[in-house]
Amino acid sequence: MPPVFAHGRLRLYLLKLLDEAPRHGYEVIRLLEERFQGLYAPSAGTVYPRLAKLEAEGLVTYATEGGRKVYSITEAGRAELADRGGELADLELEIRDSVSELAAEIRDDVRGAAGALRREMRAAASASATPVEDASWAAAKEELRKAKQEWKEQARRAKDESRRAREEAQAARRQAKEAQERAREEVMRIASQFQEQFAKSGGMLGNLAGSWLGGTGAGSGSGTGTSTGSGTGTSPGGAGTGKDTAAGAAPSAPVGPRWAEDLTPSGDPARDLDRLLDRFRDDVRDAARDHGVTPAKLAEVRAHLAAAADRLAETLRPRR
Repeated sequence: MPPVFAHGRLRLYLLKLLDEAPRHGYEVIRLLEERFQGLYAPSAGTVYPRLAKLEAEGLVTYATEGGRKVYSITEAGRAELADRGGELADLELEIRDSVSELAAEIRDDVRGAAGALRREMRAAASASATPVEDASWAAAKEELRKAKQEWKEQARRAKDESRRAREEAQAARRQAKEAQERAREEVMRIASQFQEQFAKSGGMLGNLAGSWLGGTGAGSGSGTGTSTGSGTGTSPGGAGTGKDTAAGAAPSAPVGPRWAEDLTPSGDPARDLDRLLDRFRDDVRDAARDHGVTPAKLAEVRAHLAAAADRLAETLRPRR
């Protein structure tokens, strides 16, 4: 009988099985037996050394779970699998052909054995003057019955092994799915907490942006264009009193927690924070470009940014 796998083909098929899901060596053996419909099962001495070689080449990695090594494919392994995609398709056809050939050989062997046994029984019956149902004939029939029973028992064990392997694989997939779902829920919980914390401090960022955009911040203490709390101050357009601000341009509406509400949460709090800071920076730069920057404005903005940095750091610091 020709070899089931040509040179290098078993290595490729092991990568394919590990690309489907992480598996331990026993499960790989059972899956191969299942793919060959119980007609072929590689030995542990065939599979484990090849898994170890794949791991040494960096194509697979493993983690120890319950005292067993569970192998997973690496990015390098997936790259090799992708490069050999056409070869993998040919291998699937070869496996189907091998299954057919194995089945035919086993069928021929069984037929040959049964035929030989019948011939022997006929010869024994012809050479003997005793009735057909003598002791020799009964013994031959018993041998045939035992052979059939043994073959059925082997087939039953193969099916049981395949069923157990499938159940183990399904359980592993369920566990992986549950772990993924728990991780997603944890990420959403952290994102929700971050959104609540940011909502509490979002008004401060909005006031800073509003000040640069030419409006009166929510922290103003009077009708001036600044948030210094004095009766007079410097508006984004120049120096003047609160009357000048009212007469020159309508103040912008105070910017509160609704600032940047068009940014949809991504589920990653750290990434969402970067996006909010980018939006804040863009708003300030736009205001600076539209209204200009003077040394007095720069000093005032520096003070606002220092206060904002302190408050944000306090908000992000872990609670005790």
